[in-house]
Amino acid sequence: MNAESHNSVNAAPATAVPAATLPRAPEADTDGEHSSSRRARLLYALAAILTLIGLCDALYLTVQHIAGRGAECGYFASCDRVLTSSYATVSGVPIALFGALAYFTAFSLATLAAFDYARARMLLTLLVAVMFLFTLWLLFVQAFVLRAFCDYCLLSAATILLLTTTVAFARFSERRRT
Repeated sequence: MNAESHNSVNAAPATAVPAATLPRAPEADTDGEHSSSRRARLLYALAAILTLIGLCDALYLTVQHIAGRGAECGYFASCDRVLTSSYATVSGVPIALFGALAYFTAFSLATLAAFDYARARMLLTLLVAVMFLFTLWLLFVQAFVLRAFCDYCLLSAATILLLTTTVAFARFSERRRT
């Protein structure tokens, strides 16, 4: 075999492959899509931080309840009336414990949502909506049934309001992207 025939055997034929059959790289995000995606991730990260505030609040109230101690109230002197009322427990379990579980779940889902897990985003939205509605009910009980307020309950309500707003903005940012 001579050198000329050897080169022609090993050389690949120069045939053109149609561009439509080649795998395509994903198209680059436009500036608007990239910034809305980043904004949504940052909002979910903020939501995770907010849930930690609520988690600390709920855990404090749970520990105080289980230990049989009253919470150290600041602005509202009627805090103990709220925390020792029949509305503060369900079958002997403090509502704050349910709040702590909800906040922990919301923290987990918000963290996953910040890393682009679509199912976590949907579940977080549903959980936060339920938490918001339950918070409205608890505020109603404090204002119109007990006629007393609890500093920690109001902190939790403010946290839920901020959390709801943050998740709503994150969801809105996602919708604009698609």
